[in-house]
Amino acid sequence: MHPRPSPIAASIYTLRDMNVDVIIIHGPPGCCFRTSRLLESDGVRVLTTAMSENDFILGASEKLEETLKEAYNMFKPDLIGVVGTCASMIIGENLKEAIDNVDLDCTVISAEAHGGFGEGDNTEGAILVLDSAVDKGVIDRSEADRQIEMLKKATEIEKTRGMAKDEYIPPKFGDSKESSAKKIINALKNDKKVVFILNAKKETSYLFADILNFDYKKINPNNRPIYIANLDENIGLSRIKNHAQNIKEQLNIDFDNISGGLDEYPISGKKAAEFLKDMDVDMIVVAGVPHAFPIEEFDVESIAITDGPRLVEPLKKLGYDNVLAELDAHSKTLGTSNIVYSDFGSIIRSVIEEENEK
Repeated sequence: MHPRPSPIAASIYTLRDMNVDVIIIHGPPGCCFRTSRLLESDGVRVLTTAMSENDFILGASEKLEETLKEAYNMFKPDLIGVVGTCASMIIGENLKEAIDNVDLDCTVISAEAHGGFGEGDNTEGAILVLDSAVDKGVIDRSEADRQIEMLKKATEIEKTRGMAKDEYIPPKFGDSKESSAKKIINALKNDKKVVFILNAKKETSYLFADILNFDYKKINPNNRPIYIANLDENIGLSRIKNHAQNIKEQLNIDFDNISGGLDEYPISGKKAAEFLKDMDVDMIVVAGVPHAFPIEEFDVESIAITDGPRLVEPLKKLGYDNVLAELDAHSKTLGTSNIVYSDFGSIIRSVIEEENEK
């Protein structure tokens, strides 16, 4: 009953993760405006064919062909992505035919996505890109199949445990970050066993990793937390692998368990739970995509940190004692290769300093 991301945006982000040089959106100039402008910060040039009212009647294949030529002459790209929209797909525009009509010395991946594709799940747009990338030899079939499996599991989690349920979910901004930070610090100070789980998604991991970015020795040098993270730098597309490697190097934490890659967040939460199942722990802190972690299986104090105000209520229902919302995670992390300060991470460090000054 409330807005959800569309397959068009998912197609654009997936093309970005493949390190395409240019993305052409075949539709009206305002279609996916915010997503397009944000991705410019990631070094991707995003253009539009700027379909007009007449194009909805007469077709706009020639506009797409001309935009492809201009994009190539302007940027000399090695890899271009072309994404359909509601407007171009409903009138039956043939992206592949238009691409074939233009002789360019580069690879062009197309995705005939629009907001009404299939059931409208945003992940369907990403799947279209993956299949097209296989056809063009950009990735192999086994990697595409692995990613498609993760995307389907992600959709399932959102529909059963997240903010894609049928009922309306009001946005909320969560519990007090300062109170939650004090709970963590008091637990560590009092020799409680605290677990930090980074179960984050792609580039947003740069923000959620900051929550682990403090020195526990300043609180209690004899009580090291347990650290789990989905930071396997050998899994995923090249951009995603680089994110994992960057974060591991910058955090400089000897992780107790690597639960998967950054695109495996739908299953890495369960792997983290499996690692913990026979351990005696007192507190679990999950940052990133906490609804993919089965917190209901653990009778401990728990804190979830999410980037979605509409996830606060579902996370409470799953059993988290405290839920915190980090706003604008996507916009804060686009274009970066370094850990980004989070509100909660900053508060944890601030409370530690206050405690040490007493």
